[in-house]
Amino acid sequence: HRSGILSSKVERNHSTMMNADMDAVEAENQVELEEKTRLINQVLELQHTLEDLSARVDAVKEENLKLKSENQVLGQYIENLMSASSVFQTTDTKSKRK
Repeated sequence: HRSGILSSKVERNHSTMMNADMDAVEAENQVELEEKTRLINQVLELQHTLEDLSARVDAVKEENLKLKSENQVLGQYIENLMSASSVFQTTDTKSKRK
């Protein structure tokens, strides 16, 4: 009778220990899963930020090219005005003294 009680206690203790081990493993798995989920979300957020920054860089490059082109047109226009105006013509002081 006594060996049956001892055997029953050992089985309960063993079962309790197995359940505790399983609970610990499940808790550890849950922590790992939460960490993986957090990291995945962080990676996705960083990818979106990178995409936004890349689009912004492209827009700035395009605007820069547009402004360079406009500056060239304005520079050429100013040169044409200056060459057409007598105010900006070079003077030859020797020929005026004659």
